[in-house]
Amino acid sequence: MNNNRNKGDKIKVLVVDDSSTARVIFTEILNSDQNIEVVGTAIDPIFARQKIATHKPDVITLDIEMPRMDGLTFLSELMKTNPIPVIMVSSASKLGGEKALEALSRGAVEFVSKVDNLDKSMLHEVAIQLIDKVKAAAGVDVKKLSKRLKSVQGLFVPQPKLSADVVIPQKRFANTTYKGEKVVVIGASTGGTEALAFIAKSMPENSPPMVIVQHMPELFTKTFADRLNIESRMEFKEAENGDLILPGRALVAPGNFHTLILSSGQEKLKVEVRDGPLVSRHRPSVNVLFRSTAQKIGKKAVGLILTGMGDDGAQGMAEMKNNGAYNIAQDENSSVVFGMPKEAIKAGAVDTVLPLEKIPGEILKVSGFE
Repeated sequence: MNNNRNKGDKIKVLVVDDSSTARVIFTEILNSDQNIEVVGTAIDPIFARQKIATHKPDVITLDIEMPRMDGLTFLSELMKTNPIPVIMVSSASKLGGEKALEALSRGAVEFVSKVDNLDKSMLHEVAIQLIDKVKAAAGVDVKKLSKRLKSVQGLFVPQPKLSADVVIPQKRFANTTYKGEKVVVIGASTGGTEALAFIAKSMPENSPPMVIVQHMPELFTKTFADRLNIESRMEFKEAENGDLILPGRALVAPGNFHTLILSSGQEKLKVEVRDGPLVSRHRPSVNVLFRSTAQKIGKKAVGLILTGMGDDGAQGMAEMKNNGAYNIAQDENSSVVFGMPKEAIKAGAVDTVLPLEKIPGEILKVSGFE
């Protein structure tokens, strides 16, 4: 975060990518927003060093695969010598997902998919998410983030933000016969990968069932779920349509698809994975998951909203609370970005606000798995 940037100043962005197509597209996307200005581009980290010294950007978008010096090496150098919020750009592949997660562990704030081969409809959605991620990154204190990691108009004009109504109609009351174990539903965005990793490592094998939405591109969510599965005593997997929700299992919503909870009798629940428009600028959307939870589980649900920019999850969490769920929000001090928890608290949807370190214990206590 640039502490010298005054309120109202444009967010200065440096685009570092060896692809001329990517540099042009990112520049056009970001300059389409009146609050953002691309102050320079660079074809690799060597040129980027000069541009950083000249333009002093607030945020950098950084490709992972580049000549002369790769993005991960340059990221590590930046975090040590000149911490600036970085959004990594990675290919949508298993290897790209692994490198993106490695970048987050080295101090990157967010990541986005490569844009070279996307069609216009996909570019439109990438534009919405890239602009939001740059704004989120500009507000991140990178030094604080580093400490947390160590301790625990045209084509690109964003459209109106859609609500969960476009995927699942709102109902006033829960309609459920479910009488099984309590289910924990979790929403997270910027900073959420590390927060979820901490929770995953803290949970015992006999843990309450979980369904998770982490804002993340398609294909990357499987890599993320696989990594959590290695680190946790629980089973973590990317959700597939029809997967059962079971104790000791955590299902991670796949990128680019909404995930909902469906009841399957008094003792069984399963997930539905479906396509649909962006909701609250995201797919998967926390609001979609939370609304389905409110309707299908009611008081048998425990909601958790973690670090992230924006308000995705606030409305759905309020609906959960109205139907008897117990809801937890991560506190400001332990959040990388306090947007999502803050909005849920403002909506009156939260029962307790806790630092990240105390959340696993609270989950076990209120779920009856202590």
